[in-house]
Amino acid sequence: MKNLSRGLFFLVALLALTSNAFAWERLTATTFAKLPDGFIQPEGITADYFGNLYVTSFAPNGSNTNGQIAVLSHSGRLLRVLNVTNASPALLGIAFNPKTHDLLVADLGLQQVLKVNPFTGASSVFTTIPGGGAAGPNGLAFDRHGNVYISDSFQGIIWRTGPNGGAASAWVTSPLLATTGIPPFGANGLDFNKHETALFVANTGDDSIVRIPVDSGVPGAPAVLVYGINGADGLIVDKDDNIWVAANQSDEIVVIDPTGRPLAKLGDFDGVRNDGSPRGLLFPASLVRSFGFIFITNLSLDLRAVGGPQTLNSQPSANVKVYTIARLPAVIPPQH
Repeated sequence: MKNLSRGLFFLVALLALTSNAFAWERLTATTFAKLPDGFIQPEGITADYFGNLYVTSFAPNGSNTNGQIAVLSHSGRLLRVLNVTNASPALLGIAFNPKTHDLLVADLGLQQVLKVNPFTGASSVFTTIPGGGAAGPNGLAFDRHGNVYISDSFQGIIWRTGPNGGAASAWVTSPLLATTGIPPFGANGLDFNKHETALFVANTGDDSIVRIPVDSGVPGAPAVLVYGINGADGLIVDKDDNIWVAANQSDEIVVIDPTGRPLAKLGDFDGVRNDGSPRGLLFPASLVRSFGFIFITNLSLDLRAVGGPQTLNSQPSANVKVYTIARLPAVIPPQH
């Protein structure tokens, strides 16, 4: 019995050491800004050269008839709210083309991508996504030549256009980019690695990250890099080729290396304040790196409100009255 007890002690000690070796230092997601009254469901986010943030509103059931973009200073002060012309209320991905400096916005409701004036909200159609109502333009990415890549969440396609828009062509089509899961969005956030030898795509409903190899701009066969990121939504790749993913169903940011090895889990949901604003992360949808921080949109979406099922963050989201942008340091803490 003494030897058995000693063996159990060493086993427990070994498990404790192993657990400590892989414990996450999650860091706390703080509230960077509260959005103004009437601006609901912040979804896409990007930053300009000066660190100003541009945030889209995904409000198909909202009172506004046009899509909206909130513009915030790098200190979190509201600069303006743009009412985007020629747009539906259901705006998703937003990004500046690093080559042309055009501000592009994915309009899910009208199956198009718009070029938007960042000061007035005036817009023109940059490209229309084929497929009619079956199309689901969502995320935006760019290569070094300024070509634009658009994820189609419903048709399982990555579309491609030139820097100045025009007709979109199907660059990659794959069942791995579609989904029958929950939330019902397939291909979502996407970004190239540093040398543009791979495009990484989040599949929200499949909880996966898909890797598309690229050789001189020509795509290879997509393959799943990793499963298990619960509601993989927005995605960015850092200068070390680590992949940062907004996990909208587990209210966290997951960081993995290019092989799919987990490096960090950051942030968490900490409840809803008395004023109806979420603490931490609640249905985080998109993220952008700027001036040493990661800024995240708290979509705070109750899927039941758009015809979906109840999920763990449905009831907290139903209590949200004030929508927020959260912030985390753009660092990967050491595991301990």
